[in-house]
Amino acid sequence: MKRWQNKRVVVLGMARQGKALARYLTGEGAMVVMSDMKSGEQLKTALTELADLDLNYVLGEHPLEILKDTSALFLSGGVAIDVPIALEAQARGIPLLNDAQLFLEQCPAEVIGITGSAGKTTTTMLVDQMTRAAFAGTKRKVWLGGNIGRPLLADLDQIGVDDLVVMELSSFQLELMTRSPKIAALLNITPDHLDRHGSMKTYIEAKKRILTHQEDGDAAVMGYDDPQAWALHEFAKGRVIAFGLEIPGEGDASFVDDGELVLRVAGESQMICPVDGIALRGTHNVLNVLAACAISSAVGISVEAMATVASTFQGVPHRLEFIRTVLGADWYNDSIATTPDRAMAAIHSFDEPLVLLLGGRDKEVPWETFATEAISHSKAIILFGEAASKLEGIFKPLVEDLPIPEMHRVADLEQAIRTASKLVRTGDVVLLSPGCTSYDQFPNFEIRGESFRDMVRSM
Repeated sequence: MKRWQNKRVVVLGMARQGKALARYLTGEGAMVVMSDMKSGEQLKTALTELADLDLNYVLGEHPLEILKDTSALFLSGGVAIDVPIALEAQARGIPLLNDAQLFLEQCPAEVIGITGSAGKTTTTMLVDQMTRAAFAGTKRKVWLGGNIGRPLLADLDQIGVDDLVVMELSSFQLELMTRSPKIAALLNITPDHLDRHGSMKTYIEAKKRILTHQEDGDAAVMGYDDPQAWALHEFAKGRVIAFGLEIPGEGDASFVDDGELVLRVAGESQMICPVDGIALRGTHNVLNVLAACAISSAVGISVEAMATVASTFQGVPHRLEFIRTVLGADWYNDSIATTPDRAMAAIHSFDEPLVLLLGGRDKEVPWETFATEAISHSKAIILFGEAASKLEGIFKPLVEDLPIPEMHRVADLEQAIRTASKLVRTGDVVLLSPGCTSYDQFPNFEIRGESFRDMVRSM
């Protein structure tokens, strides 16, 4: 008998993960209640997509009454674990679950799980490409998903025991999970999502859960240069593989030595490729490639496959994405940079005169260190959106000590682009690396990046 057969379950949230849960659970014979704080009018598209399923809906609220006779409460990624209905469920002993947990419980194949405050999508895509290159011509398939692309629950019945799953995991998913992937990568930890997690301690605890439930024969890939990530390597139960720009003293690792990417396994070192042979721009992307090589080595991928992908992979949209040269300047879309640390990595990728576009909705993370760096690296800074006033208050006192030619505050992204177009000269770089979420103006960073791309292309 299927685990969820005739069980009553509640799914909170009707975005991507919620819809995947609805399909999987109804397929398992569950009686599913979908609840979302949005109205039916706001959820027209989702309701149409789910119209073929026998579901019950409670929209516009999460009333506690829907917990009656409920076997489990499933949370989509956008739903916090401390909303009243989730707290009440825990008080009643009703388990909180999510799509990633269900997938790991049921997946027959080996799973690589990748998390971190920055770079996890690029690293996940690199690992996906490296493993696909290595498996070309074989019957082994690589499945990509999780927090990137599509939830993998829909693919469970097609995944074979000899296949490989490459899965991006967010802190929102990890905070609920009582399973860890056999190969777990923790890239880095910097302040992020503190508006959701409340404190760095809670955020770090969520990230650490990718290691918590591993076993002795598993592998953990850890960022050696990142103090907060590397501090957690002591919790790894199995093999530890380090990666970083510095050369770790001993053990399996990927690192840079004399301008070359090097992989060391069981005491033997192999050259992967020259650092200047990496297609992606920026030191942070050197780290992403090193991480991908370390992760791929855990499943025996050859350095030849690693080198091929490192030298050809052009990146993921909205991550230092080159849009076009216009008005003599190169325009880049780094909309993924929703924290100051991510924006810091972006500005350090350029030596050209920089016009920096910052703003959106603040995540309540520290800005002071970034502000100093941004001012010293920029020709001009344009602040936009909901956070512009706060950022102006942080930046203005610093400008007196570290003067820059221009600083402007505008209402929105469109005005930021218009202002930038008046400031640029031949040889400049215009960089959208907002350091904030998009939620003041756009539903997500992808749509913000697409809007930026469209506006720049139409200039």
